[in-house]
Amino acid sequence: MSGNAARILVIGAGAIGGTLGALLARAGRDVVFLTKSRETAEAINRDGMTVSGVRGTFTARVRAGHQADRLAPPFGLVMAAVKTYDLEAALGPALGAIAEGCPVVSLQNGICIEELEALVGADRAVGCAVGWGATMHGPSRMELTSEGGLVMGCRSVAGQARLAAVAQALGPVFPVSLSADILADLYSKLLINSCITTLGAISGRTLGWMLARRVYRAWFIDIIREGMAAARAAGIRVPPYAGRLDYDAFLRGDGPLGGFRRHLFIRMMGMKYRRLKSSSLQSLERGRRTEVDSFNGYIVRMAAAHGLTAPVNERLVRMVHEIETGARPISPANFAQEAP
Repeated sequence: MSGNAARILVIGAGAIGGTLGALLARAGRDVVFLTKSRETAEAINRDGMTVSGVRGTFTARVRAGHQADRLAPPFGLVMAAVKTYDLEAALGPALGAIAEGCPVVSLQNGICIEELEALVGADRAVGCAVGWGATMHGPSRMELTSEGGLVMGCRSVAGQARLAAVAQALGPVFPVSLSADILADLYSKLLINSCITTLGAISGRTLGWMLARRVYRAWFIDIIREGMAAARAAGIRVPPYAGRLDYDAFLRGDGPLGGFRRHLFIRMMGMKYRRLKSSSLQSLERGRRTEVDSFNGYIVRMAAAHGLTAPVNERLVRMVHEIETGARPISPANFAQEAP
């Protein structure tokens, strides 16, 4: 990418989009944010984007706007970092500022690749599983809470030829791996999100706090068990998450030793990522909807489509919706009341 084609448009300035955009700007990339609100854009333009956390603290001077029709085209790379349910509304108005053939990367949680292909074409739609964590503390203040990489893939053969350029653009800030089956990699990430993000939204606690307690680990295990049963029925070969969590091996063994091994693995994960705060919890704290229907709800729908049930995931979806409507508080007591 060169000239204007090297410019990067980040749609959404939340925890993931804000952190990645700021890191790219610090690495010398020309980054522009498209935000949902005027106030957020003004805060970024006035204060810059400040990122703290595991790499220290810095402030990147970047530009931001909240009106897609005022973007100065073209852009050579676009990254969508909005909620799954906001994808079409956020990306559609910006399509005119995107150069022909420009890759559009979904940084979203859940599985949005089919919707993205419908919006921009299969040759430009790039799915991405984000393997690092971030928390938003304000409209221009982010915290990188854990390290990790990016796994990217395109379901179009023609689109796969563009992946090397995308990896080159993002490689200076995070390791990039290219996927031969991006749907399976996205499902692998969806499983871990269905555990970490949803349990955090219901309890209001960080990952480390939750996974130090057996009751949360039990929910974690049952979410994965149901999710893997649905994947097997759908013919999805789920790869290990981040190269470390091999779901098949994790579930192997029904006796006391197998259970001990699962709980030990999860507890160690909680120690490593102890500061991670659920993105759905952050949404609830800002009065916004969660993406539970794209996480646990996806497992429930896929299970039903293949004649299975996923009662634990159904229960979690219900609990989160009750929190969204004010019928249930965010509290660890939710899990004492409803054992898996």
